[in-house]
Amino acid sequence: MNYDVTESPFLRVAGTLLLPDTILRLKNLPREHADTLVSTRFVAWSGEDELAEPGNENLNLYGLLCETQGLSEDEGETALTVKAIERVRITSLYKNGITCTWVPAPETQDLDEKAQEQMLKYIKDLVTELASSVQGGRHIARRACQYSTLNQLMAFLAQYVDISQQECYELIATDSLHERSVHFIDYLLRQKESLSLNMEMREKLSKEASDYYRRQALIRQMEAIKSELDDGEEPSEKKNDYAARIKEAGMNEEVEKALLEDAKRLEETNPQSSDAEVLKNYLEFALSLPWKKEPAFDPDLAEARAILDARHAGMDKVKERIIQHLAIMKLRASNKGSAILLVGPPGTGKTSLGKSIARALHRPYTRLSLGGIRDESEIRGHRRTYVGAMSGRVLKAMKTAGATNPVMILDELDKMMAGGFSGDPAAAMLEVLDPEQNDTFTDHYLDLPYDLSDVMFIATANSLDTIPAPLLDRMEIISLSSYTPSEKFTIATRHLLPEVLEEHGIQPGQLTLEADAIREIINSYTMEAGCRGLKKQLAKVCRFKAVELIEKGGPICVKADDLKDIFGPIAIRHDKVKDHNPVGVITGMAWTAAGGEVLMIEAASMPGKGQMILTGQLGDVMKESARISYSVLKSRLPLDTMEFEKQDIHIHFPAGATPKDGPSAGITIFTALASLALEKPVDSHIAMTGELSLSGEVLPIGGLKEKLFGAMRAGITKVLIPIDNVRDLEEVDEEVKNALNIIPVSTVEEVLKETLGVHFTDNTMPRLAAKGAEVLF
Repeated sequence: MNYDVTESPFLRVAGTLLLPDTILRLKNLPREHADTLVSTRFVAWSGEDELAEPGNENLNLYGLLCETQGLSEDEGETALTVKAIERVRITSLYKNGITCTWVPAPETQDLDEKAQEQMLKYIKDLVTELASSVQGGRHIARRACQYSTLNQLMAFLAQYVDISQQECYELIATDSLHERSVHFIDYLLRQKESLSLNMEMREKLSKEASDYYRRQALIRQMEAIKSELDDGEEPSEKKNDYAARIKEAGMNEEVEKALLEDAKRLEETNPQSSDAEVLKNYLEFALSLPWKKEPAFDPDLAEARAILDARHAGMDKVKERIIQHLAIMKLRASNKGSAILLVGPPGTGKTSLGKSIARALHRPYTRLSLGGIRDESEIRGHRRTYVGAMSGRVLKAMKTAGATNPVMILDELDKMMAGGFSGDPAAAMLEVLDPEQNDTFTDHYLDLPYDLSDVMFIATANSLDTIPAPLLDRMEIISLSSYTPSEKFTIATRHLLPEVLEEHGIQPGQLTLEADAIREIINSYTMEAGCRGLKKQLAKVCRFKAVELIEKGGPICVKADDLKDIFGPIAIRHDKVKDHNPVGVITGMAWTAAGGEVLMIEAASMPGKGQMILTGQLGDVMKESARISYSVLKSRLPLDTMEFEKQDIHIHFPAGATPKDGPSAGITIFTALASLALEKPVDSHIAMTGELSLSGEVLPIGGLKEKLFGAMRAGITKVLIPIDNVRDLEEVDEEVKNALNIIPVSTVEEVLKETLGVHFTDNTMPRLAAKGAEVLF
């Protein structure tokens, strides 16, 4: 865009930074010159040298078009108040030196509103910081906070900042608002550095000139501060006598020596400096940690058993492990700790068990949540060289416990995030849990060895998959299975129901639940491994009956028939066995996180080319198990039993929306295929579980306790299990074992005998079939 050349009066202004939208008072102007500029517009030019013709490199080409706001007398001097309207470029200057021609030269607005606000805030914060070092700086800072644009703020501050005339002109000549603001911040930072250097030199010279008097003055200041801050909790002298407190803390020689040196440094440091505050916080934290070893505890094993049994149903392995630990403590007369990892489904009481263990051990209880931690410094803390440094969570937990031998729950160990640029928190936990290293655990903030060997660590996790192997190697792993309905019934009647009644303000006699109602809630309205959902459902019963208690009074007894009105239709449906299974349909057993269930497996044949079709959202392991079962079937049955090359086999697992995987359905799939090949059904009240090898052996499986209970609930009467799982029957309730006919099997021949009544005269039937070997049905 082209502009018409405009002629205006011209004024030379030295030592002043005029920017667009600013208003300034120009002093030291000759009265006659000022009078000519009143009620008019003129161009103000920043420079001290003689003017030159346009085109000369010595001529400052940029100025500001200004408008007079008023003329006044200020301290005997003429002062002209002007407002800068826009930035212009001078094109020519007449010989008289008081008029010029110009064209507009608008600045580049390359900062959006948000960026301008951030730049304004930064400059104001910097001015506020500088104000404490300059006489009258607070007044300047308050006025600076009133400006709302960058140009106004820079023009105001320029008169207080050490900026040369040339630097003023460079700011005016800069087209970009962003670049101008950045250059001005550089000048402010230069001013700050200069002031800091001057203050440092003055302090150094003062210290060298009068060290004794300075020390006496600091002592008097410290005494005055102590008297002001003393709140009556303890005498100020005792509170700040760190040397005496360190000697009384019971630390080892290495730690005591290091802290005494820090205490001496604190005495020699100016109490008003930031270093003194850092040292004081460090010493206070170190002294807040427990250092004295607790005396050896003589445990009562009978009392400990009673505490654990009263607060937790089941969990025999965990209870026995705690009793063993107490026995070792009694024999060794030591508080030596250990590391245990409790692994099990959510809601099975892993975390709450820690409180019972602490009570049985007569130790303090503290909990450290590890879920979501992704930074190593959360465990080890930050070094004191960082601003705002603090200790890690382990030492904070020790400070909270107040003893050297607490029971520390490391909750959700498997939920720690993988390490990134901030370090790996799982790697930092290695030293914490290693009994060979944790007696000298070093936190980055404390930076001194701390003894964790007396701590009993109890970690909890839902799965072992995400826990690194080196970390698992340092702990004793105890697996917790899901609760059986009988255990849930005991927990509900003994613990959950009294807690829920108390939480809802209901007296025990006002509301009761029949045993059948509680069992119905467990079986038909919850499906979980633990008891959290059960507690929620009991709370729902209390809320539902609370209105009736208020309106009609009590007592109220809830029966099983009343549950439909409270919860609605049955939410959980467990599979039940049918009276008869067709050919190729077998009842298997499955483990889920919510307990055991029966699983129907269906097999069908059709004319084809010998292909096998698998459906039901199966995992890779289960698909391989089906192929193995098919191969074992071919190798075990007579050659003319079924024309496999002319038949397609389809194996289906119902509930197709549910993913299924694992090898334990091997003998079930084999039996389904055998039933199909021999065209003989299997009793629907027979269920089985076991992995199948290619040689026909039945291999052990997991989750037997849950699977057997699921089979009993479904109406199964006879169960086939691998012979190697017989030892696991010790953990199964007597109620389940009495209700089921449990038969151990070791080969597929035994499986066929128990399910289809097939008796092989020789395990090498395929080779002997052509010679007329006998098959008995």
